[in-house]
Amino acid sequence: MEYAKEIVTEEQKKGEEEEQVVTPWEVASKGKIDYDKLIVEFGCQRLDQSLLDRVFKLTNRQPHVFLRRNVFFAHRDFNEILDAYERGEKFYLYTGRGPSSEALHLGHLVPFMFTKYLQDAFKVPLVIQLTDDEKCMWKNLSVEESERLARENAKDIIACGFDVSRTFIFSDFDYVGGAFYKNMVKVAKCVTYNKVHGIFGFTGEDHIGKVFFPAVQAVPSFPSSFPHLFPGQDKLRCLVPCAIDQDPYFRMTRDVAPRLGYSKPALIESLFFPALQGETGKMSASDANSAIYVTDSYKDIQTKVNRYAFSGGRESVEKHRELGANLEVDIPFKYLSFFLDDDEELEHIREEYGSGRMLTGDIKGRLVEVLSELVERHRAARALVTDEMVDAFMAVRPLPNMFK
Repeated sequence: MEYAKEIVTEEQKKGEEEEQVVTPWEVASKGKIDYDKLIVEFGCQRLDQSLLDRVFKLTNRQPHVFLRRNVFFAHRDFNEILDAYERGEKFYLYTGRGPSSEALHLGHLVPFMFTKYLQDAFKVPLVIQLTDDEKCMWKNLSVEESERLARENAKDIIACGFDVSRTFIFSDFDYVGGAFYKNMVKVAKCVTYNKVHGIFGFTGEDHIGKVFFPAVQAVPSFPSSFPHLFPGQDKLRCLVPCAIDQDPYFRMTRDVAPRLGYSKPALIESLFFPALQGETGKMSASDANSAIYVTDSYKDIQTKVNRYAFSGGRESVEKHRELGANLEVDIPFKYLSFFLDDDEELEHIREEYGSGRMLTGDIKGRLVEVLSELVERHRAARALVTDEMVDAFMAVRPLPNMFK
């Protein structure tokens, strides 16, 4: 049965749980996240150079820095999306955001920066789900506050540069109903409590809203959930760019989809953007000192990087000159691997810092420059986003030119 291939049982996870925990709501590890182990546990595949070469061939664009640097490193059926695209078949993108904070941090930006690249490169439509209902249930926020944060986060998302003629942003509180809700019920009837317990670890102490929520996140990957966008296109494929902690939702979805007459959603999955303090988890909105926010000033960024960014430099200048930095644990180098576009400069820093010729203060100074420029560009773009623009992106309307 297909389900047995794609869903990892709780018994299979027991040996892993002591070392690392990766769920849609918690990412923690005693050491570095073992992504090879996650690939085996979740049952996805690594992105290889042949797929990157195909992206270049099909789009005539250099693969995004997040592909070149293995930030997006795993996938489910991305090869099939490329096969279909090569045959002239269309697909759409689906990603989302759980609005739990006033402003986004850099880790939140990663999937949206990459999704914008995919939208531009393949010229395809995009749906963005704001799971204000999820955060209301998990974060103990009021409905009103969750809705407010959703609109604020939508402004940051729009500031990433999405094309309004190809993009529909929706909040669950506003949009769920009609065809979308019908698909939720169909999914819910196919998934037993034992299955969601095995996938997500729900217990008897979790309220029933949490148990039902996976159906809400599943159905945007079915085109019939958006009759104003995709009428009569029930076989349209969906590609979901996301961090790998969201994989459990789509393992469940991929099991259900064929039984409901839909294609399985394909996924392209990223590493976690690590906290300033190190790679035992991901950057967290609940700890301001673990994260760089898009609202941080230059001084804020400088202070956070200098004070909190875990360094792979040695305990003394002499030792550092002798041994060089440990790039495997160095957060400034890892952040530059995400956001420094220039491949040659990054390689130069790798050689100089790794050999000890560049000091910790030097690489932190360069990181402050790169992050400050990124944040300032984003802040300027966000300042131009009006409430009317949010309304335009969130309006339920057809997108007649979305595949052109």
